[in-house]
Amino acid sequence: MKKITFLILLLLATFLSASNATALEGSFKVGPAIILISILVLFVMVGLFFRAKDTTDYYAAGRGVSRVGSGMAIASNWMSAASFLGMAALMYGSGYHGLAFVVGWTGGYVLLLILMAGQIRKYGKYTAPDFIGDRYYSSALRATSAVVAILISISYCVGQFGGIGLMFKWVMGIDYLWAVIIGSSVVLTYTLISGMLGVTKNMQIQYVIIIISFLIPLFILTYKFDYFWVVPQIGYGAVVTDIVQGIPAPETTSLVNSFGHNFAILPSPEYAMPWDPATGKTFFQWMAITFSLMVGTAGLPHVIQRFYVVPKARDARWSVVWGLFFICILYWSAPVFSAFGKILSADPEIGILAKDAIVVYTAQLGDINPLIVGLLAAGGVSAAFSTVSGLLVAGSSAFSHDLYFKVINPKADPKTQLRMARLATVLMAIIVMCLAMLKLALIGQLVALAFSLAGCTIFPLFLLGIWWSGSNKKGAIAGLSAGLLVTAISLTYFVAGKAGATLPFHSFVSYWLGAWYFAWIGAPLAIITNIVVSNMTKETPIEIRKFLVEQVHT
Repeated sequence: MKKITFLILLLLATFLSASNATALEGSFKVGPAIILISILVLFVMVGLFFRAKDTTDYYAAGRGVSRVGSGMAIASNWMSAASFLGMAALMYGSGYHGLAFVVGWTGGYVLLLILMAGQIRKYGKYTAPDFIGDRYYSSALRATSAVVAILISISYCVGQFGGIGLMFKWVMGIDYLWAVIIGSSVVLTYTLISGMLGVTKNMQIQYVIIIISFLIPLFILTYKFDYFWVVPQIGYGAVVTDIVQGIPAPETTSLVNSFGHNFAILPSPEYAMPWDPATGKTFFQWMAITFSLMVGTAGLPHVIQRFYVVPKARDARWSVVWGLFFICILYWSAPVFSAFGKILSADPEIGILAKDAIVVYTAQLGDINPLIVGLLAAGGVSAAFSTVSGLLVAGSSAFSHDLYFKVINPKADPKTQLRMARLATVLMAIIVMCLAMLKLALIGQLVALAFSLAGCTIFPLFLLGIWWSGSNKKGAIAGLSAGLLVTAISLTYFVAGKAGATLPFHSFVSYWLGAWYFAWIGAPLAIITNIVVSNMTKETPIEIRKFLVEQVHT
């Protein structure tokens, strides 16, 4: 209580001493920096208090987390920098087209609720590769899926580390590279200390910080600029209408941004059109992104792993319901930032703003108190931290439990396994940090790449493994190979494009197998291949089919 009281007094003192304005870029912001540091210290303290004592704590939080608590942790783990920062960035840049990410990510949780949550918990394994290796009775599949899980975790983490870097850069006025290094070091430290138990407790706290910091500026913006502020998500519709129809220079001087620019914008009808030629996007891309994100959500190892931290299968299903509720609060709110950002940054004097930081820029341009803007930035960091920690635990678990213990050294004791998990965490963090420095794409796009990879590989194996006892080892190997082939083609063309090289049929492949949505063809191809090969080869052993009937689907 003394520590909490001290933290509150520190925040109050900072609030009282805060200046009335902060620069958009390049300055050290004292109040926001104190808020950010205080929250990071809180995370580390919680991690220390609830640190993992053994492998059960590290992998599955001792399987003693409540439904609501698990739902909050799921929401926090899910609402990454891609949700907090990236969704508004995508809609700010492409308008209605960006809603494909909202629909896809939300719909994916419905798939999880209906198809997997309870069944995964009944099966009773710690990790996604553990399930795949046992269900398909194959050490090779266990090892391959562990490598895939690690790759998914790494690609997902890149966007999160980028978001952390942007927020540290904004708050502290330091170079982006140093911001990534500092932020990465902090999240790595408390993940190593706490494991899944401490991470789960932190995620519950992080959710509260995320949602409060996200909603407060929305109430202020809608009230200040005379929109329906009681429910900002409804007032958002009027803002979009103003963007589409345009707003002439206001007669009153009160409708201005923090730089004194008139609250005015030229008509932009393409902002509300899903596939207008002016946006450069098509109906196919909208649908492909939505589908890929949905199946990818149901195949993410770190999301699947959250179902193991609750006591029973029924708790797993309810934790998804609660998680979806908590997630939707933020998802319904993210478009409001993009719409206000569009209006408040319309004046040419603002210049080009980094899309991934439009959430904090919108609050600044709306002349919101710097301390509230600082809390918003801290919420962005919290969102990235909550997801990164879960991803690092999932990836390190895949290495230590599924590769090292199950394949390389079955005689390893729990202490050795925990040590290998922490070593894997460090190596993954270093790799991700280096990739984040390259700024390969927007946060939301980088995260979508991980979803497509999961949708092509993990999702088909879980879907058929749970619901069709006829899926066997050879079918799983063939299906996984097909999904990996589509992934390899898409990523090869993506990397070549970033490097400035032009491969044969570059335009065709880049459009139909885009890095953000190649699961639209990869997932169905993997499922069909699995079914065809399974029907042509020796059927699944009777003991596995019996287990599915008696234990998983009772």
